[in-house]
Amino acid sequence: MMKKSNFLLLFYLFMTVVFNGSAQSNIKQRPIIQTKYTADPAPMVYKDTVFLYTSHDEDDANGFKMINWLLYTSTDMVNWTDHGVVASLKDFNWVKHDNGAWAVQAIERNGKFYLYCPMHGQGIGVLVADSPYGPFKDPLGKRLIDTNHLWNDIDPNPFIDDDGQAYLYWGNPDLYYVKLNPDMTSYSGEVISVPSKPKNYQEGPWIYKHEKQYYLSYASTCCPEGIGYAMSNSPTGPWEYKGMVVEASEKTRGNHPAIIDYKGKSYCFGHSYDILKRETSTFYERRSVDMDEIVYNQDGTIKTLFYWSEDGPKAVGTINPFKRVEAETMAWSEGLKSDINSEKGVFVTQISNNNFIEVQAVDFNRTAKKFEANAASIKGGKIEIRLDNKEGQIIGVCEIGSTGNLNTWKEFQCSVKKVKGLHSVFFIFKGNGESLFNLDWWKFM
Repeated sequence: MMKKSNFLLLFYLFMTVVFNGSAQSNIKQRPIIQTKYTADPAPMVYKDTVFLYTSHDEDDANGFKMINWLLYTSTDMVNWTDHGVVASLKDFNWVKHDNGAWAVQAIERNGKFYLYCPMHGQGIGVLVADSPYGPFKDPLGKRLIDTNHLWNDIDPNPFIDDDGQAYLYWGNPDLYYVKLNPDMTSYSGEVISVPSKPKNYQEGPWIYKHEKQYYLSYASTCCPEGIGYAMSNSPTGPWEYKGMVVEASEKTRGNHPAIIDYKGKSYCFGHSYDILKRETSTFYERRSVDMDEIVYNQDGTIKTLFYWSEDGPKAVGTINPFKRVEAETMAWSEGLKSDINSEKGVFVTQISNNNFIEVQAVDFNRTAKKFEANAASIKGGKIEIRLDNKEGQIIGVCEIGSTGNLNTWKEFQCSVKKVKGLHSVFFIFKGNGESLFNLDWWKFM
């Protein structure tokens, strides 16, 4: 077997060739998170909300540089709200804190939320919280999964069957599982290595149940890497390979699957390098989470996606513009970053001329007359409010004056033309230079 260090070197060289041969102008895909580099999506449906936990590639990552995990939420599957860092390596006092926060997954049981965290080369730990937003704490002070294959102990995937039995799956290049106890922080029996992996299994197992069938999706083939899947009548297999959820192609490269049902539809999550490829032709490990709707055939198999669609899924909910909307809630943005502090929580920053935010499915169920935004500014600038596309009708321009610094916040208002109905709203930022202002929230009145 090839050593991982040699494999990663060859993969890096391969990806450098792929990136250098790519034309940035042809990149049209729209990963769902743009203000940070994200990977390894792990959505959890809880009540009426999708909680999307992700790993986090740092902005200066060349290889894998990952020290914390992030959280995003959505109730419409098009607009995602950034909640910042939900947990980090520092939450474990028994690991090195400089790198290795790989693919995480959360699950709820009896009002508690369990976050299974792989620290590459350091085993798998678990954090517990009373809320899906955290704070998460380490109840064990040691590894939950501590095998003789620490470098293979990655990509933990918790699953609770209909009979209440919980399982934890993980592994690269092999697939392992254990039966978790009801406390979700210990297990009974031996670690089982699945004797016959499905075709082209690489890593990233995601076991779930749809109707009466069990599904195992996983990163498939390498490299490039797509998302394959297998089916079974049991959560422990045997698994019968059925095909690809997302085809492996030059575009897909690395991947990590997650599949959920939400509001009567089914969705597959993965990741790509499509944000990075908008910025450079040089390959770095800076990934972006993607998502698309999937459709099941009558026999339970899944119709294959060639790649993530350019426009993504349709909204299954709406945004109420007459209530405060966090600026970090967006379907798409360009040129922006998010930041966080103790006073404001998460906010949008690094705003420059012509950067913009798109918010989809905004429901003006009554006539709006004014717009208000909470911002902090040194230079000041403007927010052009447009409908339905970046060059769409301007319904108002909000002047953002100086507040003295980027940590002093003030509300700014402007009148808007009458608008009703369901629209996408674009906030186009205008001004001279960079860091025009920070934006915390907005609403119509």
